[in-house]
Amino acid sequence: MGAGWAMGWLLAEMLTAAPEPRVVSALEKVRPGVELKGEKEARLSLARGECEAVQVVLPPGSARLKVKPLALRGPEGKTLEASVWREAYLDVKTPSNSQGGTGLWPDPLVPVESPPGPEGAPTVLYVELCAPESQAPGTYQGALHVEAGGKALAPISFTAEVQPFVLPATSSLPNSFGISLYSISKAHGLKPESSEARALLRDYVGALLAHRVTAHGMSMEAPPVRFEGGKAVVDFSAYDAEMSPFLEGSALDSGARFTTADVRDNKSARTDAEKSAYYRAFAEHFRQKGWKARLFFYAKDEPKPEDVALVRTQALRVRAAKQDVPVLVTAPLDDALRGSADILAPTLNCFFPRPGPQTCRNVVPLQTLRGKLEPHVKVWWYQSCNSHGCNGGPTPDAAAEKVYSGWASYMVDHPTPLNRAMGPLAFLSGVDGELYFDTVFAYNTKDPWKDVFEFGGNGDGTLFYPGTPARQGFSRHQPVVSLRLKHIRDGLEDYEYLRLLESLGEQTFAREAARRLTRSGYEVETDARQWEQVRREMTLRLRKRWEASEYAKRSGVRPK
Repeated sequence: MGAGWAMGWLLAEMLTAAPEPRVVSALEKVRPGVELKGEKEARLSLARGECEAVQVVLPPGSARLKVKPLALRGPEGKTLEASVWREAYLDVKTPSNSQGGTGLWPDPLVPVESPPGPEGAPTVLYVELCAPESQAPGTYQGALHVEAGGKALAPISFTAEVQPFVLPATSSLPNSFGISLYSISKAHGLKPESSEARALLRDYVGALLAHRVTAHGMSMEAPPVRFEGGKAVVDFSAYDAEMSPFLEGSALDSGARFTTADVRDNKSARTDAEKSAYYRAFAEHFRQKGWKARLFFYAKDEPKPEDVALVRTQALRVRAAKQDVPVLVTAPLDDALRGSADILAPTLNCFFPRPGPQTCRNVVPLQTLRGKLEPHVKVWWYQSCNSHGCNGGPTPDAAAEKVYSGWASYMVDHPTPLNRAMGPLAFLSGVDGELYFDTVFAYNTKDPWKDVFEFGGNGDGTLFYPGTPARQGFSRHQPVVSLRLKHIRDGLEDYEYLRLLESLGEQTFAREAARRLTRSGYEVETDARQWEQVRREMTLRLRKRWEASEYAKRSGVRPK
């Protein structure tokens, strides 16, 4: 009896010493009091040129974490290395709307060794695998080993299937998200002109590019110019030092490049003729460099009626340069601006009519809009508080609240599928590109670690957090990526899957798959299981088509 009791006690001790973590889909947000079904092991599928992740939820009370490096082994001893972060939490005081909520929401991805979150916050690891284009296809396996408070937790088995097909390193969907050296410098307590601030800006912009996002703004410094005989003589040396790595593809090992670049206006160009000469020199410099990014001129943002004359004048100056530099105008269809925009960018809610009060003054479906524009005009879109509501919290008017709900959204306190939806939605609609006004806006106004509430939404214009040496867990200045930026990237990878399917003859299947995820801008599937199912079906269809295509190339037989 004594021996049996001792064996039982030992078994209980072993079980207590090795509690089992749970693996949860990256399409969920792990919050206090929200029960999510977890798995004992992680299974992922990713293309070459893609990143995929899961969340590992550790047992309650896990603290002082230590994670051993995770490298999965695959064909012929090849390895696939993982990156691991700990999810930090924001305490949301005012919900973005009725789809949001107060309380703790995960968003910043901090070093594993960072201090535990506030009381009641789950302990969650975000584990990401990225397969470069050169990665050998096949099955990779390994185990994640975690210590919490000096005790080893049960290891988590990882299996990753690297698919044979490849996603391009550079986004196929042009985009442009704002970022500012001055905002970054303010939050990090650095002088904007310092070499440390400039290097930090490169880190931030590199992080955006690693998530398939192109930046505009950056240092905001226009290259110096002087005028000789009506010609603009521009010194591009400082501009090239800042921009070249991102335009030529040397900033990242993947070779990813910016899809777009904005013309930086120069106050030294005073007359219309000087401005046109300056724009001409800018475009000629891009052409000489062979940069593939689409250069564009960002006209007055969200012009009011009194700004119409300015926008029309700006467009005339750019066109007088007689170069292919599109003028981007952020406005819905407006007869007063007709002919001024080469890229027209209304807000997302301007494309999808729905019952109830409208949140855009001129709602026009994309195909109808194209019919009202000149053939050369491209159509982009962007998110604004016109989607989630500009005042914060649920709107008392039920009809108004309904029209501010359901939209694709980059807010912290909205479901992950809403954060991810813009990619599939872009494919389904056929829009030409995406704009976003800022990624570090809250750096100017508050401590983002405590609050990113701006324009009625939690995280509107802020996709990063400032990691500084003064903050526990950080030894240097660095950008802290948000979960939402990961979800934006995943949506852009969904776009690549759909586009690749279309290129391989599966247009009908691709459109049906996209429609199952995003029927319209405000009808987004929020069930993570449905997103995972659609992705599995796309992967199987792509693999079949890709292998048939590769066989055809080798054998000369046309695939059926």
